[in-house]
Amino acid sequence: MEPHGPDPGPQGTITVARALELPALRRGLPEVMAAADRLERPVRWVHAGETPNIAALLKGGELLLTTGIGLGSRPAEQRSFVRKLADRDIAALVVELGGRFTALPAAVVDTARSYGLPLVQLHREVPFVAVTEEIHTEIVNEHYALLRRAEEVHRRGTEALLNGGGVPEILRLFAEFAGNPVFLETPDGRLLYAAGPGPQPGSADPLQVWDGLRAQRAAPRPEPPAGSVVADIPGGGHGPGAVRARLTVLPVNAPLAPVHRIAADRTAGLLAVVLLQARQEEELAARGRGDFLADLAEGRIEAADAPAQARVLGFKPGDGPLLPVVLRPAAEPAFLDVSDSWAALACAVQEELAAVGAPVLLGVRLPEGRLPLLVGLRAETERAAVAERVAAALRAGVERAWTERSGSRPVIVVGLAGGWAAAGAGLRHAAEAATAAEGLAPRPWHDVRRLDVDLLLWRLRAHGDLTAFVDRVIGPLLAHDRSARPPLLPTLETYLAHAGRKAETARELHLNRQTLYDRLARIARLLGSDLEDPQTALALSLALRARRHVK
Repeated sequence: MEPHGPDPGPQGTITVARALELPALRRGLPEVMAAADRLERPVRWVHAGETPNIAALLKGGELLLTTGIGLGSRPAEQRSFVRKLADRDIAALVVELGGRFTALPAAVVDTARSYGLPLVQLHREVPFVAVTEEIHTEIVNEHYALLRRAEEVHRRGTEALLNGGGVPEILRLFAEFAGNPVFLETPDGRLLYAAGPGPQPGSADPLQVWDGLRAQRAAPRPEPPAGSVVADIPGGGHGPGAVRARLTVLPVNAPLAPVHRIAADRTAGLLAVVLLQARQEEELAARGRGDFLADLAEGRIEAADAPAQARVLGFKPGDGPLLPVVLRPAAEPAFLDVSDSWAALACAVQEELAAVGAPVLLGVRLPEGRLPLLVGLRAETERAAVAERVAAALRAGVERAWTERSGSRPVIVVGLAGGWAAAGAGLRHAAEAATAAEGLAPRPWHDVRRLDVDLLLWRLRAHGDLTAFVDRVIGPLLAHDRSARPPLLPTLETYLAHAGRKAETARELHLNRQTLYDRLARIARLLGSDLEDPQTALALSLALRARRHVK
């Protein structure tokens, strides 16, 4: 077996080389007989023993002190003794000469070399208890020093937070302490930030490390490599929102010690504060943008003044037309009253909109429970394509923020593109249409031009005449469906949706022609109407649409 290369030890331990420099071992005149290139191995503990089966008592990382009694007298026994210690991955074997051997047997030396196990012989007798006490004291001192460094990192991170620092500063401090790359990722594995320990010889670039980790996570088991440290960043609440992000430290440059877990948990607490502040700041900013869009929609801002105010809010759309869009989430009213819910939604949607490829001004309007937007277009011809991308980003943001509570797909209405003079009216029109569209069949997004009739009917919902109209036109059919089967209302809706084309209606309803004709005849008798009359068909279509607004 070829000897391994240098193996740097974790912080908070001492190395074999350091142990040999301590007075107790130095008095024994140590001579390294094998694996001199592996003296940087960490010493976790010191053990002294003379039994042949001592390897069974060890856990790994020990520096073993012995006079050689347990080595045996035959070469086969000696090779087996050293091989078992190497398999236990002890730090080093130290043999005191004089009591059992005047020189180490060739079988011991050769086997240690072949397995890369550091082998040291002591030419003078030393008290093993003194060696043990000295090395253990050194290990404890190293751990204490590392704990103090962890405290210093936390103190500096807190100072950075109080001075307005963000995630990059805190991650960089922690990466320098850990001596390894650190990553902040979303719970589903999307990278948010990465930081390395700074310029170090042989230090890996954190983004290259992340690419390698991402490739590994395509495998069935996506856990980080063994020896990594992972700490959850709490996000508040329960369910998916309970974990806002994850902090991962990979043992790329050096192994990680238990103190790094402690430091990671404390760093996670600082990052939780930073991310919470960012979310609250984004919500406040989104509310400010929402107030601007609401004032624009209500005519409280002149069209000539709007571009300058929008630039202050970070919206610079260029000379192309503006596309008004309104999202109305589908969620329980009590949930929509929770400010934290809107904060999470604003952040998630803003992140998703970054990939749309067009300037977007996103606002939040808590009083009306909706998100108004203005999107900058290069030309009116790209309205449909941009609307698709914006709607997809809005749905993805709602899904991320409100996975358990959204209930159903949000209503997204895309208005007509125009200049600043038409933007206010376009936002107001889209907002009203979004409310009117809540009872309609779900669609990826609604074109405001297809909602004009529904909007007109919705505006009449408070008038008793609309309810009376519905009862007069389709009341007998509604009464029939409450007490008889099969219901006939779906047949009428499908028939009118296909403009009276019976073959297409039958195919969609999976009915044969005769069954469809029988149902249409029953509907005509119940309503006392000729279904093929254009005026009757118009009245029936309006009544069916109005029914959604008078339930």
